[in-house]
Amino acid sequence: MPADSFNIPRHWWGKIIGGVIGLFRGGLTGAVLGALLGHFVDRFLAGIIGVGATQKAFFDALFATLGHLAKADGRVTESEIRMVESLMEQMKITGEHRQRAIRLFNQGKQAEFDLDATLHPFVHQSVVRQDLRRMFIEILVAAAASSGQISTAESQILHRVAHALKIPAQVFSAMLNARGGGAAGGRSQAGRAVVPMEQAYAQLGLTAKASDAEVKKAYRKLVSQYHPDKLVSHGLPEEMMDIAKNRVREINTAYDRIKQARGFK
Repeated sequence: MPADSFNIPRHWWGKIIGGVIGLFRGGLTGAVLGALLGHFVDRFLAGIIGVGATQKAFFDALFATLGHLAKADGRVTESEIRMVESLMEQMKITGEHRQRAIRLFNQGKQAEFDLDATLHPFVHQSVVRQDLRRMFIEILVAAAASSGQISTAESQILHRVAHALKIPAQVFSAMLNARGGGAAGGRSQAGRAVVPMEQAYAQLGLTAKASDAEVKKAYRKLVSQYHPDKLVSHGLPEEMMDIAKNRVREINTAYDRIKQARGFK
């Protein structure tokens, strides 16, 4: 399909990505994860993804890599296939877009799938769009972690993608930690949930080694980045204001937890 004819309606992006995340985990938990991530994608990509080559590269690489992740630990089950069909219906994706998404996902499951070649067009199109690259890897990390634990095989794939996209090691580790995965191995220790203090640091993209000054700087940067009014000015729909406010509350809660532990104001 020519790039200039590939134009997914912008309001579909959250539904597409949030829905696909659900195929890695059924039930209420998966639905909530998909919905929240979908809102985040709608919010973040508004004004970033345009039509044409960049949009096509993002879409193609994402769906194919999600399929690759699904197959990382072995055979993709029939229930997962049925779930994909169900999710496509729920997302109201029809016609060639639906067929394309399914085809890409299935391509990613094949033994001969070439991850590097699949990522290349997106890497090329996103050279000056680091935020878009971070959004891409964040979606993959969330998908891998949605089963409760990032496996060794999934971790290897995620590390390859992060390397291809030149995601800084500290940023990538923070993403893993925020989802309950280890920075080194990509899985939580013995399947245990990340303790609240670690989670607080991860919410700010930090570790416990950060200085007080670094904590304050990260907090101010995130609050500014996710300020609802600023997001609206950058293209966030008014109806998504509550999502932005919730993110700011998460940041404030994490910061308050760290302040309390460290004893500074």
